[in-house]
Amino acid sequence: MSVNGAAVREVLLDDQQLGKTQFKIMGISLPLFIVVSLVVLSATFMGVLPKGMIGAFPLMMIIGAILNEVGNRLPIVKDYLGGGPIVVIFGSAALVTYGLLPEASSDIMSNFIKGEGFLSFYIAALITGSILGMDKKLLIRAAVRYFPVILGGVVAALGLAGLVGSLMGYGGKEAILYVALPIMGGGMGAGAVPLSQIFGDALSVDPAEMLSKMVPALALGNAMAIVIAGLLNRLGKKMPSLSGEGKLMINQVAVTEGKQVESAITYKSMGTGLLLATTFFVLGNILAKFIPIHSYALMIIAVALVKMFGLMPKQYEESAAQWFKFVMANFTPALLVGIGVAYTDLNAVINAFSFTYIVLVFFTVLGSVIGSGIVGKFTGFYPIEAAITGGLCMANMGGTGDVAVLSSANRMELMPFAQISSRIGGAFMLLLATAVLNMIF
Repeated sequence: MSVNGAAVREVLLDDQQLGKTQFKIMGISLPLFIVVSLVVLSATFMGVLPKGMIGAFPLMMIIGAILNEVGNRLPIVKDYLGGGPIVVIFGSAALVTYGLLPEASSDIMSNFIKGEGFLSFYIAALITGSILGMDKKLLIRAAVRYFPVILGGVVAALGLAGLVGSLMGYGGKEAILYVALPIMGGGMGAGAVPLSQIFGDALSVDPAEMLSKMVPALALGNAMAIVIAGLLNRLGKKMPSLSGEGKLMINQVAVTEGKQVESAITYKSMGTGLLLATTFFVLGNILAKFIPIHSYALMIIAVALVKMFGLMPKQYEESAAQWFKFVMANFTPALLVGIGVAYTDLNAVINAFSFTYIVLVFFTVLGSVIGSGIVGKFTGFYPIEAAITGGLCMANMGGTGDVAVLSSANRMELMPFAQISSRIGGAFMLLLATAVLNMIF
């Protein structure tokens, strides 16, 4: 039985015992949730919230649950703008930006996400579990066809940004260099920062000055990618022929049909899944010492090779898949709070709000969707899934953006392909930027 299935059954049993339908949040009754929230928020505002995961976890889970509930009920937002994930990310960013939470609590959450590695912990579970839980034949077929999808999104994004930049008087070259390339560059640390160095060296300007030009494009592009992901999810429900509802390949159902027999969840299997996920993450770091590729990309390659060559017994593959589902079901809103608090610069997004800039960012992100969607269609993928992973996950802010985009699109199972876009695709963009600068200057 799946985690979600178990959760649904638990709710039904509880309801039968109570003899009525009871509103619940995070699986607990509203009165108990209020009591828990009062305890956690009292500690937060009294300045006695413990440091580390023991304090960060309850605060992020409480804030995430409340904002997620609000987002999933707001008209328009829930139907067209991504619902809960959007409200969780930007709501928690607003709580910090406008001083509605004590600074000490913001530091605790930021440190938990960045310093203590909760983001890496989450992504490791998703990558390991989703790849090992995937059909082997599907994995091989999808991997071979995926890079043209990324390339299609990049070409369309840069081309459309250049065209619109020329028509609006911004300059086609400037639109490609200062808007489109940073957005498609794979995030901040592995994208904008090295890009600013490359630009600085080529143009003989201070890299910090270049970075200040790129950050608003990155932030605004990331925000638009999250919103458009929610819209694509909505489009998929209106036009089912375009969507695999989380399945990447058009013939994926036929490939996997009859093979998805899940074993029972046990405490031991969850622990095994945790160990495997974190070990593969460590392996990626070891390999990065010898191979000049991002550790996430190396982790993906390592897990994929283990899966393709059948090196892992089936029961352990299922353990990793169960751990991945547990993490996704319970920690996603909390992680989105961390992304809002630690990685979303609300002031940078607001300051970038000029009409021309917004239009250029929009057409860059739109180009990534169109290019990846069209190429994906011709290479055997569902256009919406191809546009989300090959397009939007190139246009967002790396790993944090991947989580936000996939959560907004309700397609977290596509995390391995999102990470390929962000990590390997981001490295490709650095090479492309160097080539573009050599051609222009």
